[in-house]
Amino acid sequence: MVLRRLAGQRLVRHAVLLSPPPFSGSHAKTLSSDNCHHQKLFVAFITQCSNLYIMKIHILILTLTTAQSTLRMRVWRTLKNSGAGTLRDGVYLLPDVEEGYKTFLTMCRNIRNEGGAAYVFTAEVSEGDSFRPLFDRSDQYGEILRNLSVFRSAMKAEGLPGQLKQLRKLQREFDRLGEIDFFPGEARQQTASALASLELEIKQLISPGEPHATPGALTRLSRDAYQNRVWATRRRPWIDRLASAWLIRRFIDGDARFLWLDNVGASPSDAVSFDFDGAMFSHVDNLVTFEVLVRRFGLEQKIPDDLGLLVHYLDVGGVQPPDAAGVESILAGLRESITDDDKLLATACTLFDGLLTSFEMRSGNEQDGRTPPD
Repeated sequence: MVLRRLAGQRLVRHAVLLSPPPFSGSHAKTLSSDNCHHQKLFVAFITQCSNLYIMKIHILILTLTTAQSTLRMRVWRTLKNSGAGTLRDGVYLLPDVEEGYKTFLTMCRNIRNEGGAAYVFTAEVSEGDSFRPLFDRSDQYGEILRNLSVFRSAMKAEGLPGQLKQLRKLQREFDRLGEIDFFPGEARQQTASALASLELEIKQLISPGEPHATPGALTRLSRDAYQNRVWATRRRPWIDRLASAWLIRRFIDGDARFLWLDNVGASPSDAVSFDFDGAMFSHVDNLVTFEVLVRRFGLEQKIPDDLGLLVHYLDVGGVQPPDAAGVESILAGLRESITDDDKLLATACTLFDGLLTSFEMRSGNEQDGRTPPD
């Protein structure tokens, strides 16, 4: 969307020319009151000018016959997905967004090809605010908030990973709505906050005692000092702990033994602790434990960036990788069906082995200029 203060800019340029020049010497005292008065008028004028907006909009005008019911339904769906506002029956508006304009042109061609009448115009309106209610998404955000309320009231301690998957669907609905929310406001902020809060609540229930990030430098460590060790972390491992344990066993300490703690305060002094507050290896700055281990043990060349991004997103959020939903669903099912943490890790290791190979293949294909197989 482009909002341009064209009228305001023109008036401001004229106002600057009319602004009183500075005075000095004996004239300053005599003209100070007049100068102050002119400056006040100038500031008021500038403020008024800055509120004069010109908004560029695209307009689709169409006419369909009653016999064109199939075409009418397609047009309705396309208009809804594009976020077009309805000025009146047959007249639709979009702010100056590139994809919206292309959508209008495509619809225009399709309607004409099937015997209807359609025209696309672009106009500039001086009262852009009067059109904003046509694009108000408050009702849709309200529906998401109501669904979140129902979701929260039905939330149970059992099956939380699966419920996190359901929450992701609401997040995707929110993201799709955001793509056509041309004038985001309080409703969007409120819904985003509610989604983030509920996701955090579920993650804390799935993985109690999740560590807080601390600032610090990541010094390199030698793997030689971490061989045949006991590695201790919280029981019922989830994303970050499972990925970290896989990384430890495959790349750091092939003979690692894992101790799953009910109480992190009972961690043995000779154990290598990870992924809880006060552990030897945990979150640092914006990195999760998996990423910290990769950097501290110099494994950047062995672990593809995509794998680190995946673990990071599934643990603390951020930019969603394409594979995230599927991996999360598989791990959620494994965690629900396997109650023994050692067996859970063994099974999860197979998954991470497969992910590593997949990411390596994908990276190799990209370097060779080939398309990865579907």
